[in-house]
Amino acid sequence: MIPSIHKQGSSTLGLLRYLYGKGTHEEHVDPHLVASFDHMAPDPGRHPSATKKDLAHLLDQPLHLLDADQRPDKHVWHCSVRAAPDDPVLTDEQWAGIARRTVAATGIDPGDGAGCRWAAVRHAGDHIHIVATLVREDGRRPDHHRSGKRAQAEARLIEADLGLHRVTPGDGTAAKRTTSAERHKAQRQGRDRTAREELREAVRRALAGATSTEEFLGRLKDAGLLVHTKALPSGDLKGYKVALPGDRNKGKEPVFYAGSTLAPDLSLPRLQQRFTNGATPVETTGSDRAEPHHTAPSAPAAARRTAADAAWAALLALDDSGDDGAAAAQIAATGEVLDALAKTSALHTRDQLRQAAREFERASRSHTRAEFRHAQDLRRAARDLVHSGPALGRGEDGAGTAMAIDMLFFLALATAHWHAQRRHAQQAEAARRAAEHLQAAYRQAAAEPLAALRERGRRIAPTLRRHHATTVRAALPDLAETILAEPGWHALAATLADTAQAGHNPQALLAEAAARRELGTAESISDVLVWRLRRAANLPAYTRQSPQDTPLRGNRHTPSPARAAQPAIQPANTSARRR
Repeated sequence: MIPSIHKQGSSTLGLLRYLYGKGTHEEHVDPHLVASFDHMAPDPGRHPSATKKDLAHLLDQPLHLLDADQRPDKHVWHCSVRAAPDDPVLTDEQWAGIARRTVAATGIDPGDGAGCRWAAVRHAGDHIHIVATLVREDGRRPDHHRSGKRAQAEARLIEADLGLHRVTPGDGTAAKRTTSAERHKAQRQGRDRTAREELREAVRRALAGATSTEEFLGRLKDAGLLVHTKALPSGDLKGYKVALPGDRNKGKEPVFYAGSTLAPDLSLPRLQQRFTNGATPVETTGSDRAEPHHTAPSAPAAARRTAADAAWAALLALDDSGDDGAAAAQIAATGEVLDALAKTSALHTRDQLRQAAREFERASRSHTRAEFRHAQDLRRAARDLVHSGPALGRGEDGAGTAMAIDMLFFLALATAHWHAQRRHAQQAEAARRAAEHLQAAYRQAAAEPLAALRERGRRIAPTLRRHHATTVRAALPDLAETILAEPGWHALAATLADTAQAGHNPQALLAEAAARRELGTAESISDVLVWRLRRAANLPAYTRQSPQDTPLRGNRHTPSPARAAQPAIQPANTSARRR
């Protein structure tokens, strides 16, 4: 149940005309009164002799207790209370009780016999509107300070008492909700999302890995947005606002939104903390990494390898860090990586990655001050993703995407766990939802490369495969038999062969890959180890056949990716799952 306190108004009659009207799109059905301050207010919806003017006059009578120059200009208090989509349809009597509890909790009518006059109107099945005059019967102003938080607290109690959907409590750091007017406007313009939502996502994408205010503003303009800036007398930039070119008001002028109105962390001062706090990220393209493979990876593939490395480091930092500021920075920068990955990935994974980035946006913001000097590797990874350009959905690009998503999935779960420990309920839930979308994206991205690796593993000579099995038993005695029985074992065998060919000690590297984080909860331990080994040994993420592979006689069938590849991750229904 969501109570929303709207801006104070100056016309009780004007608000009543809207509440008892047909609505913008004929959505108001059977408007009628369900409760009022005295239980006897006239109802223009059900009583033929009652008018909206009668009800407005009754509610505004306390204004006349004050001299004309003492009356508040904005005297109309307006609160809507909406049930969750999966809640049952409540009766008028139940809504009346909700209205009385809401005005009491917010201080509008605290029950002392001299509260404000109010009325609750229902014109739809799932919500009511409460309108009140902000002058009490004794002529004093009501104590309705922080009425929004007080209404939210009462809503949580109402949900428990009536057995309704329990809304996750917030902490005041969420982005501003879209208004009904914004949603209706988007519908009229044929857009799936409101201008506010589109702009918030566009600003976040422009922020991903940016190193200066000038670069950030330039990205906004390159994205086709209208950008206005405001400068101080000193010449320093004070703020910015953005608009969609096609979003106009009645005067045909663009509708601008300041960054701070899109989300609390998108104000210019908050953005500049990312640019100035710590070392400036520099671009990398993979040339400064370890020895190149058979052929140098493409820029998108190298950027995805950088993202996987940075996500792994952030994952370990969240496990070990007692510094909340550093952890908050890692989480916020993870949001930048997700935005950049969604922007540059292939079409078949793009939708799920965009959904993951949108969900994680809520998880990236809390009251904990982020110290971004601790998150420069992730910000550099986001920058590399943006500058490397779009990736193909196959080959090294596609496999690198799968590797990065695999790491980011567990980083999202670690984020959920971190927030849950600190009772950041909305952020923890958002991180879990993001992990679900990352899981779906991983399945799409990993199908082809894992199928190729498994086919390669099946073609390895039996004696060599037995040798790799011995390596697994020596490195991981408690998990070996489980791993050897998994469909992904053949992909791990191929990876162990590649590890040895690259000059590494497979047993030592396998033991190290398993030691840093537990494996007992993995759905496919072998698939998890494949990505850890290939990342740690700097092996290509995608390979088909090695010279040492032995073809299987009479077996030319390659399993389809959908059947061959099983995800290296498991359902994201718990925040404590560890990689």
